[in-house]
Amino acid sequence: MNRKNLVLPAVVGLLAPVLAACGASDDRADRGAAVVVGTTDRLVASKGSPAPLDPAVGYEAGAWNVLRQTVQTLTRVPLGGGRPVPEAAENCRFTDRQNESYRCELRPGLTFADGSPLTADDVKYSIDRVLALRTPGGPATLLDTVDTVEAQNEREVVFHLRTPDATFPYKLATPVAGIVPRSAYAAKSARTGFQVDGSGPYTMKATTEDQRVVRISFTRNPRYKGGLKIRNERVELDLFRSADAMETALRDRRIDMMTRTMNPARIQQLREHPADGVELIEIPGLATHYLGFDTTDPTVKNRAVRQAMAQIVDRDEITAKAYRTTADPLYSPIPSGIATHTNSFYDAYGEPSPAKAAQLLRSAHVRTPVKLTLDYTTDHYGDATAEEFELLKKQLNDTGLFDVTVRGTAWDTFRPAQLRGDYAVYGMGWFPDFPDPDNFTAPFLGRDNVLNSAYTSATAQRTLIPQSRRETDRTATADTFRRVQDIVARDVPLLPIWQGKEYVAARQGITGVERAVSTSAGLRLGELARDPR
Repeated sequence: MNRKNLVLPAVVGLLAPVLAACGASDDRADRGAAVVVGTTDRLVASKGSPAPLDPAVGYEAGAWNVLRQTVQTLTRVPLGGGRPVPEAAENCRFTDRQNESYRCELRPGLTFADGSPLTADDVKYSIDRVLALRTPGGPATLLDTVDTVEAQNEREVVFHLRTPDATFPYKLATPVAGIVPRSAYAAKSARTGFQVDGSGPYTMKATTEDQRVVRISFTRNPRYKGGLKIRNERVELDLFRSADAMETALRDRRIDMMTRTMNPARIQQLREHPADGVELIEIPGLATHYLGFDTTDPTVKNRAVRQAMAQIVDRDEITAKAYRTTADPLYSPIPSGIATHTNSFYDAYGEPSPAKAAQLLRSAHVRTPVKLTLDYTTDHYGDATAEEFELLKKQLNDTGLFDVTVRGTAWDTFRPAQLRGDYAVYGMGWFPDFPDPDNFTAPFLGRDNVLNSAYTSATAQRTLIPQSRRETDRTATADTFRRVQDIVARDVPLLPIWQGKEYVAARQGITGVERAVSTSAGLRLGELARDPR
């Protein structure tokens, strides 16, 4: 997919200090020539999530942005999008017409950052390890078409697939397929803590406070052999507790650039009052946000309850009031900008209508008001989440059909609870692993899905998605994915709410900023550099 970037000057003075910055305590002069990047991503080791940076376990945007810099994959998606190209591999290809056998030949002389050789056997070990661990809610679902992995010699590896999968080259470009040394990653247990070892463009060192990462120093790996051009020697990633703290650090020159998640109100201010000193960069985004449902919970087990919510929710109000111009209403699990997208929820429900919602509940003999709690995370998707959920609460309660309360919880508690099935209805976001309709549907609709949900669609999982994976020409899957989207709109295992845009603010003098963030919020830190002028 071609990316379009809009670069606008922004106002430094509007980045008002609301909270004292955390995660950036060093004096800027002590950090040398490193480019310093801020983010509000959280990396926390807890009892429920002790191994956030293990490629077999971590399945969040923040964790993957660390892994993308440090572990190497066989393929990668190029800057402008499109089909994957070789990375650790010298070449990769399907060797049959059915897309069931995929062969890669490694680049000669590959080593891990510690100097030990990297061979096809390491690739096999890494993939086999992910499939053996199969962490609940983890990334192993991306590799569910893999049957066996065969290391034919030191440089050749063959993936034998259970079923045809034209999307497999994209999956090999994601951190779940990162190649790791067996000396640092046990075959049958996750690697706890915050260290990552690999053969990627950088080595890393994390600074922590109370089991929370506050900074990661990325140093260029001199042994890296791959297709990426690295334009700097060092990048530091500062992790802040809030967007306000991150913005204060940019104003105070303690960071050079800030990424997700910026406050929507601030973004709007920056767009409306341009000035010199900072550039605001807008990138069309593919991240989606939705309500998820535990379809076994008594309050939402009846499909009519979920359909009634879909009939009531006013996405236009939510995006206008909570997210300003930084998000658009979303009526499908597949976002606008991805081939095969349809407005399946709008086609099924049209404009918000309490009367139609009431009829749905009456026909299903559901007693009203339906009492339920909407759970959301307070610190993972940005400061506007709380406002979004207050609006959802009001929209549902104003109909008299629902009696809703909302409850916010920190991510390191929220995510394990969600995976355990503690929540009936909850807010989640999806940052795509690769830009294909498969990745917005398959991870949610089958057994072992990423939400650990009981919902499955036999038609989607056993017929439609396998059928789509036979098509190398992904535009030829439009009718198949239209049917998948219609199934989601009918059954409502999740309720799409909005699609976000990506924003970056950076000080003048930093180059490569427009290339450093992808449409799915993926960081490419190697693109950043200081302008020598």
